[in-house]
Amino acid sequence: MTNINFEVEDDQYERLKETKERHGLTWKGMMLYAEEKLDSERGE
Repeated sequence: MTNINFEVEDDQYERLKETKERHGLTWKGMMLYAEEKLDSERGE
């Protein structure tokens, strides 16, 4: 299994964390959901 690490500003982290919790997602789930939405917008 591969790890993904990236840095965000404190305010970005708080917004991401709030969104993740509001939707009942894990960090992995949120990333995979975003990937799915981005690809579907491009018609892939």
